Amino acid sequence: MKGIVLAGPTGVGKTDLSLKLAKLLNADIISCDSAQVYREMNIGTAKIREEEMKGIKHYMLDVVPPIEKYSVGEYQRAVDKILAEKEKEGKAVILTGGTGLYINSVVNGLSALPESNPELREKLMNLSAEELYEKLKELDIEAAETIHMNNKKRVERAVEVCLMTGEKFSALSKQNIKNNNYDFLKVCLTRDREILYQRIDKRVDIMMEDGLLYEVENLYKKYGSETLRKINIIGYTQLIDYIEGKITLERAVEFIKRDSRRYAKRQMTWFNNDDGYLWFDLENQSENDILKSIIEHYSIGV
Repeated sequence: MKGIVLAGPTGVGKTDLSLKLAKLLNADIISCDSAQVYREMNIGTAKIREEEMKGIKHYMLDVVPPIEKYSVGEYQRAVDKILAEKEKEGKAVILTGGTGLYINSVVNGLSALPESNPELREKLMNLSAEELYEKLKELDIEAAETIHMNNKKRVERAVEVCLMTGEKFSALSKQNIKNNNYDFLKVCLTRDREILYQRIDKRVDIMMEDGLLYEVENLYKKYGSETLRKINIIGYTQLIDYIEGKITLERAVEFIKRDSRRYAKRQMTWFNNDDGYLWFDLENQSENDILKSIIEHYSIGV
């Protein structure tokens, strides 16, 4: 079976193009966004609304409540089950999102790493980013050289695996096992960086107008600061700082824009490091031309 990955940085325009592509191919859409798996977190994650789906089936949205941890392994297993069903139906699928690790888990498979240990993970989560990174350097210098210290979730997982297995995360993580029969054409969308950053800033302003602060206030009352900070999603953490009186609202919005731009830059670095992508520039190519080219490549074969 064949499928398409439609990747790219936050704010580039993946959602709109994925809907048009799905209509042309009669495909279902699977979200590859590590923030959109959480229920009740809608505005800040730019989650597509039901009325915007145009009758196209969407999967991997609203999977777990914010109080639950959700790993890339859980994501992979869930998507592989969906793909097995779609294979029986002979259905094309489009994986769309900006979480490179989620995309890779489905397209290339994951290494047979052990399940997370809740007690150990809780201890690691209580360590600072600096302490965790020093621990990783002691256990696996190769992993420390490839994982940024600020990527706390990834550092936590690497340390956890080293402690649980007594082996190096860097070695184990390269032993991938793929559990689906789909071959994917990988497409990445891009724009001029300054235009992308302007789009991101504007999108944050729209989120605030649409009630992002109200959404965060309700989640804060329901789940508390500690729970929401642990999943560390841009937009929510900054507004919690405002709610707790640590910064002004204006400053919180500035930080959301800044951190979203930084995240987009990291996403572009991730996708640029994978030479398997077919690239399209939404500033220099029309949507129709891009859609036509994608379908041509898809029809020829991946």
